[in-house]
Amino acid sequence: MKADRVVIAQQGAPEVMQFETADLPAPAEGEVQIRQTVIGLNYMDVYQRSGHYAMNLPSPLGLEAAGEITAIGDGVEGFAIGDRVVYGGILGAYAGARNAPAARVLQIPDEISDEVAAAALMKGMTTEYLLERTYKVRPGDHVLFFAASGGVGQIAGQWGKHLGAEMIGVTSGSENCAAALDHGYAHAIDRKSEDIVARVKEITGGAGVPVVYDSVGKATFETSMACLATYGLFVSFGATTGEAPAVTPSQLQHGGSLYFTRPTLADYAASRADLEHSSGRLFEMIRAGHVKININQRRRLSDVVAAHRDLEAGTTTGSTIFTP
Repeated sequence: MKADRVVIAQQGAPEVMQFETADLPAPAEGEVQIRQTVIGLNYMDVYQRSGHYAMNLPSPLGLEAAGEITAIGDGVEGFAIGDRVVYGGILGAYAGARNAPAARVLQIPDEISDEVAAAALMKGMTTEYLLERTYKVRPGDHVLFFAASGGVGQIAGQWGKHLGAEMIGVTSGSENCAAALDHGYAHAIDRKSEDIVARVKEITGGAGVPVVYDSVGKATFETSMACLATYGLFVSFGATTGEAPAVTPSQLQHGGSLYFTRPTLADYAASRADLEHSSGRLFEMIRAGHVKININQRRRLSDVVAAHRDLEAGTTTGSTIFTP
């Protein structure tokens, strides 16, 4: 059969993405074939397309999608034709159909739609490993989270509130601040009009926070360092403004015996056991009503260039999904 997909022959601006129709063979051993119904958009897609991350070219794009199994390769157990499934972290998601390794594919619970599964999986698993494993958020913790109105940020605000934390979100503009307060944040700081460090010190009685989750990178590095309490942990999990500068031992020493880490979902969900644990926690939080997934942008995959422009410009909130 044939399948349309997005590919890049070189890395660069959104316009490097092109559509092609390619042959889709029967699934190989250990694979399932998926007719995709919904495709997720993640900032990792931008990193890969733009050249921030090295890629073997030419390359397909996209990492996350949901759909229905239409064929099963030899040696695959636990799946049947017609199963609703979702995956994250498998390159080639920008497509109408594709083959995928069954070991990285997950069943979608009956109570969760394809749209929610595709919009939430990678962002929700990112939230899980950040708040429950990189630093185990405890009741009463003050937690500072950048990009609070984005897809991960909105999930993190709700998740952290459920864990008993006092969530402090950083975003831009009054509307985004209001949205952050509606999604679990006890405090919302407008980075365009407020002094982030001063507000954090005011909220914490001068102590600072035990953990900062920073996906912005270069532009917020000094601010994040200054917001940490003694023994605080700087969690750098993205770089939308460029890589954070190198951290010297003396910076950690003089900042208050600080810790610095740069985690990635690829490590925290590398094993099948961790993948099932992380996705299971996400599905549990959604089913229990502790986390609501806001899909604020719905687009056709043919609009992928414009969608990447909007994501890079910071004009999106919540999650963006495509339909093939």
